[in-house]
Amino acid sequence: MKFYSTNNKALQVDLRDAVIQGLAPDNGLYMPERIPTLPPDFFARLPSMSFADMAFAVAQNLVGDDVPADELRRIVDHTIQFDAPVVEVDDHLYALELFHGPTLAFKDFGARFMSQLLGYFARSQKQEIVILVATSGDTGSAVANGFLGVPGTRVIVLYPSGKVSDIQEKQFTTLGQNITALEVDGTFDDCQRLVKQAFLDEDLKKKYFLTSANSINIARLIPQSFYYFYAYARVQHLGRPVVFSVPSGNFGNITGGLLARAMGLPIHAFVATTNVNDVVPAYLKTQVFTPRPSQQTISNAMDVGNPSNFPRILELLGHDYKALSALIKGYAFTDDETRAAMRLVKASSDYVLDPHGAIGYLGLQHYLDETTDEVTGIFLETAHPAKFKEVVDEILEEPIAIPPALQKFLQRSKRSVPMKSDFASLKTYLQGNL
Repeated sequence: MKFYSTNNKALQVDLRDAVIQGLAPDNGLYMPERIPTLPPDFFARLPSMSFADMAFAVAQNLVGDDVPADELRRIVDHTIQFDAPVVEVDDHLYALELFHGPTLAFKDFGARFMSQLLGYFARSQKQEIVILVATSGDTGSAVANGFLGVPGTRVIVLYPSGKVSDIQEKQFTTLGQNITALEVDGTFDDCQRLVKQAFLDEDLKKKYFLTSANSINIARLIPQSFYYFYAYARVQHLGRPVVFSVPSGNFGNITGGLLARAMGLPIHAFVATTNVNDVVPAYLKTQVFTPRPSQQTISNAMDVGNPSNFPRILELLGHDYKALSALIKGYAFTDDETRAAMRLVKASSDYVLDPHGAIGYLGLQHYLDETTDEVTGIFLETAHPAKFKEVVDEILEEPIAIPPALQKFLQRSKRSVPMKSDFASLKTYLQGNL
């Protein structure tokens, strides 16, 4: 399998280079040259397959023989060590809980897969691989914990000071070893811009082996397709078309779903739901893509003003606005609407939503109100509500318990490096500390 740049289809590399480079030299995102459709017998067997078995089949479909089958199986088995249950919240409305991994966020799937795949490629590298990652919350913790102690790798997390929850911050600022946290005086968009500038800087490229672990990396994207197959298999017996509502920031998660659909998974529709950072829902209404500075909200992991994965969405839908807008419905919600949804679901179903899952729930409800189709709706619950304890406690007016997996992080001391939001500061730091 070759992977091409979204900026130039003639620029093609193998899986190893796509994963290690992260971003293409022309600033494009890597996409598989073709997306093979999985055979009918795979879908016939889907309900009886284990999560790991279906993930291995999906990974092999995209990776081909670039990674030996036994090595790929080891990587998948390392990735799928926890469940992703589909929980009924209302009639024909379900939550896909993706927060049962070590950092209690959906990004554990992508980070664990990528860390092992990059670790596999690092064995043949003489030079240390430096992973730069910008985070608005959960990416940093998932990547840092996924790569912790992986030989031949070093992770540098850039995050906006004061704009992630305390628990999120503790999950990547307390680890030490091969993990460093840079606390940037700015927004997530500033952090993302700095990472992209580093990849394009000739001085840094000559001296260091840089790559990214954000959802711009194809190794993060592939495993984000796994749980769509798993969730579909859990509700297939209901006999209704399946719609996924995906709370979205950088749009890597919904891109993983589109990838699954391109491989043959019969997903009826997607709902792209955002907070007030509504660049993509606005595009779906106007056909005009207008990035702008992000606004801070209570669903902070989605505070993204220029979604990086949008070019991949266009590629997967053939740059066909009509097809894209027919398949994906977009909605945006305010913090007040998010709070109201969290209170409503707790009162009616005794289910605790986190602020991001609440936006997924709201988008699904709007879709169901507008469609005449009888569907099974699944919204993605992307992080455990305890990761946003201060916000959730205040909204629900009662304290939620902190799981032991999070308690251990809170007991550790934060270590971060303060940094300005200009590229010169980042470059100086990297040149002096790598």
